[in-house]
Amino acid sequence: MTEQRVRWGVLATGGIAAAFTAALVDLPDAEVVAVASRTESSAKAFAERFGIERAYGDWDALAQDADVDIVYVATPHSAHRTAAGLCLEAGRNVLVEKAFTLNSREATELVALAGERGGFLMEAMWMYCNPLVRRLKALVDDGAIGEVRTVQADFGLAGPFPPAHRLRDPAQGGGALLDLGVYPVSFAHLLLGEPADIKASAVLSPEGADLQTAALFSWDSGALAALHCSIVGGTGTSASVTGSLGRIDIPDGFFHPERFVLHRDGRDPEEFVLDPADGPRNTLRHEAAEVMRALRAGETESPLVPLEGTLAVMRTLDAVRERIGVRYPQEG
Repeated sequence: MTEQRVRWGVLATGGIAAAFTAALVDLPDAEVVAVASRTESSAKAFAERFGIERAYGDWDALAQDADVDIVYVATPHSAHRTAAGLCLEAGRNVLVEKAFTLNSREATELVALAGERGGFLMEAMWMYCNPLVRRLKALVDDGAIGEVRTVQADFGLAGPFPPAHRLRDPAQGGGALLDLGVYPVSFAHLLLGEPADIKASAVLSPEGADLQTAALFSWDSGALAALHCSIVGGTGTSASVTGSLGRIDIPDGFFHPERFVLHRDGRDPEEFVLDPADGPRNTLRHEAAEVMRALRAGETESPLVPLEGTLAVMRTLDAVRERIGVRYPQEG
């Protein structure tokens, strides 16, 4: 890694890998130098698409590439532990797509491995790096709406997805919870931390994936969170945070908002809008920029996406799955 540029490797070649690589290409201080896939043909096609110098047909070759400063792992959830572990063992820094792993056990193993190797590790929770989400968090922390009483958030896709689709396949960590529900859960964690009590209900597919899940969290403070995710119905992806002195509403796309509205008792509503200088609302570049900032600073984790927070979210997702009866084949 030079002071000016950070050299990235991309592990996997699917849609989210392409979106993140496009964001990296748009950053002047980032350079994508290698890509790996399970097949050389897929890696080469991806490399040609983005002008990447090296394409590997196996993950280990990328992990062993000493010219790579950090690897972005964009495989399905079921392969995160293996892929990220391979890279950490080889001395690479790693950014892992969310959900971080299949379960908290795997997440704990990765965090421990990163600690042993002294490497940087971060969950790719781009929501936490979004400028407007950071502004919302600061307002809540500063007491703009008083003590938080309720958090509401939803994320649903209309589908339909066939049984073999990644979102329906339990062997790939399929279901609404890990792919979509991680956002409402992480949003509640951002504002309130790990819940004291968790209740949940779900509709399961014949193959055992959750088609939609609703959860109710509670905290010792008296705060509650009502969260929902679905792969059988497109929701408004809205969120609301209600406090003792006011409320913040995100009307749509709460995990990458274009605007939110602050309502305070006795005052006119205040609208906060995405600064055009921050780029389009769906950009992943804020996440990439935070990773590169942390690497240059010699940090082993990001204060915006701390590892303990990631572990807490994974514990919560485990608890939700236990209550709705979802277990992945790899878990026995």
